[in-house]
Amino acid sequence: MFDKLAQRLNLSAIPQIFFISVGIIILFVGFAIPFNEPFARFFDMLGGFTFTNFGWFYVLSVSGLLLFLIWVASSRYGRIRLGPDGEGPEYDTLTWFCMLFAAGIGTILMFWGVAEPMSHFANPPLEGVEGGTKDAARLAMNISLYHYGLHTWTIFTLPALAIGYFTYRQGLPMRISSVFYSVLGDRIYGPLGWAIDIVALLGTLFGVAVSVGLGTLQLNTGMNYLFGLPKGQVAEMAIVAAITLVASVSVALGLDRGIKRLSEFNIVVALVILLFVAVAGPTLFIVSGTVQNIGAYLHNLPWLAFWTEAYNEGNWQRQWTVFYFAWTISWAPYVGIFIARISKGRTIRQFVAGALGAPLLFTIVWFSVFGMAAIDLDLNHGTDIAGQVQADVSVALFSFLEQFPIATLISTLAVIVIVVFLTTSADSAALVVDLLSRKDSQPSRTAQRVFWTLLLGLVAATLLLGGGLQALQNVITALGFPFCVLLVFMAYSLTRALHADYLGYSMEELAEGKAPAMGPMGSLPSDRKGRGDDE
Repeated sequence: MFDKLAQRLNLSAIPQIFFISVGIIILFVGFAIPFNEPFARFFDMLGGFTFTNFGWFYVLSVSGLLLFLIWVASSRYGRIRLGPDGEGPEYDTLTWFCMLFAAGIGTILMFWGVAEPMSHFANPPLEGVEGGTKDAARLAMNISLYHYGLHTWTIFTLPALAIGYFTYRQGLPMRISSVFYSVLGDRIYGPLGWAIDIVALLGTLFGVAVSVGLGTLQLNTGMNYLFGLPKGQVAEMAIVAAITLVASVSVALGLDRGIKRLSEFNIVVALVILLFVAVAGPTLFIVSGTVQNIGAYLHNLPWLAFWTEAYNEGNWQRQWTVFYFAWTISWAPYVGIFIARISKGRTIRQFVAGALGAPLLFTIVWFSVFGMAAIDLDLNHGTDIAGQVQADVSVALFSFLEQFPIATLISTLAVIVIVVFLTTSADSAALVVDLLSRKDSQPSRTAQRVFWTLLLGLVAATLLLGGGLQALQNVITALGFPFCVLLVFMAYSLTRALHADYLGYSMEELAEGKAPAMGPMGSLPSDRKGRGDDE
């Protein structure tokens, strides 16, 4: 039935993945809009259940996967290339980083760069630390860097590494199900593979929809501050519609003409704002604080990475750590495939070092500049940015920029950056969702990419209508859990494949049980050669 309908509609999609995913999304929208109050209550209950019973699993999984990536990169597997031996990277390092940053975390940094440090500064999550003090400021920076540093990029890097390896090294389709070939074999082309790709597709669509929703709240606040435009659901729906329209045009232009150029433009404008705040703000405090933040982050990371709030009864981690990890995990299929697409030719060691190291340094600088400048204003200059953030988290960036010279100009640039970040996130996600649902043997159709962009905008609008920020948090906490489980199995599948590859066995031999089980390297069989030993 699905196949015949796909042929009639002239789709290049895999019918089972396409129609089941679209059906689930339409049912979600159809229920959420007319029954927004029951919808909000249901996901509040589901989000609470997920946090209470599996919050620890989110924390343990992400920290464990970070250790896994460090091990893979430093082992002899690190010499294996994401592509044929001897093939260099497709994009130069600077372009690669610009595209990686804009699609991966740009929207998040713009929203939370001031909001998160000031939230923890006002309400520290640890007992014995008083809000609004220097101790609270140090803790606020530590927690912010924990959330947005290595742990965020672990969630993105693992699927990107696995997808890049199985696609460029083993010639499998660029879909999440391909990552499990070393475990499932040819069953990835049947119902099991379809189920994995449907989970990944839905996670991507809802995860990016949450980002569009948060960005919309921030844009609505910014437009109100700059131009006096009204705040409320009508304005939010108009902003979502505008972002969806621009993203549809960008996704129709494709990766090189649309997303690449927008990414490069946006990173330049973001750096201009960053440098302005660093120079116009308390420069010496920011510079010395950045150095101290690096040491404090590395010193406190071990206990923060496994902190589950076990001795406290409260919802702090539900609202922050677990929500943020679940949100980032929901982005993992999209960002993973997108990063894999632009990372062909790099060795595993180069890839992991670049995908973890460069964004970490940028994140430390970004949060140190914005977070410490905001803290300095409240500590030493009598402002109350923390209080404004407590009242409305989306106002954080603009109430902060209001304290600087040429505030209107800089705030306008910030609005532009947010719009472009949201656009690159939406069009990159549509490109990836199209990949997940498309037959590998057929070219992508512009109409399908635009269709997914429009559907993403519809989901974002639905989430905003269904309860705003609280609904966004509850939906993503619940829906991110299935893919969190997949990430753990993804690491296992990748390790099996790398071990067989290093010993010189093919994926077919591994799937047929002809390759040796994982274990110590030992000496290689006489007819095998360790991959990468001559590189």
